[in-house]
Amino acid sequence: MNTAMILCAGFGTRMKQFTKDIPKPMLPIYGKPLLEYTIRLLASQGVTKLVINLHYLADAITSYFQDGKHWGVEIMYSYEDEPLGTAGAVKKVADILTKEDSFLVLYGDVFCTQDYRKLYDYHRSRRNAAATIIMHEREKSNSIVEVDEEGRVVTFIERPAVEPVLRKQKWVNSGLYCFNRKILDSIVGNVFSDLPKDLFPGLTANSELFGYPLQGYRCSVDSPERYRQLQADFNNQNLIKLFSREHDNKL
Repeated sequence: MNTAMILCAGFGTRMKQFTKDIPKPMLPIYGKPLLEYTIRLLASQGVTKLVINLHYLADAITSYFQDGKHWGVEIMYSYEDEPLGTAGAVKKVADILTKEDSFLVLYGDVFCTQDYRKLYDYHRSRRNAAATIIMHEREKSNSIVEVDEEGRVVTFIERPAVEPVLRKQKWVNSGLYCFNRKILDSIVGNVFSDLPKDLFPGLTANSELFGYPLQGYRCSVDSPERYRQLQADFNNQNLIKLFSREHDNKL
């Protein structure tokens, strides 16, 4: 597990009160940018190369992380003049990602303590897997992920325009993925496209999408309420201890 892409080009529209002058991945959590925790965790788990796509207030990210050497990784940046969406962003850097058989793709506004090595190993063990998504349980959601006994996704619905049918399982998409490089052939280049809406339904139909249950804490910072929740949980969930100076010294 050497390479990961972190998606950081979004505007953070629902977080306007916090993101007027700072991109969402740079929002502070106990004195450090949200994105830094993801980079530190990935580095501690063996990732050495990172690709970060940029659009909104890109300089805030590049000036802080620069080439990544301070965190023990090599960071490459992909600038988007116009947002390409999550799938379009991945396709744009296909020449970098295809150097690895499999790679991670993470959302820059998701804080998670997952051991991604376990996700990677699980993905590599699934025959015909083009992609494996981390999924977590949520009692109420208009999104649906349903898997069979082998972990293969049999139903994938992401924020439909109409209310979906009754959910048989409580799984939802976590925004944390492991991809096989063959997936890049399924993405159209130079157009806006979205991983959950434009790619995953087709992979589901072809039995090439798998689900892996979340192991650890996760918070998607997609609203002011969840941002405040993460700040509160950072103490209550012992996340401060996890990312303490002692943990940093292991990186």
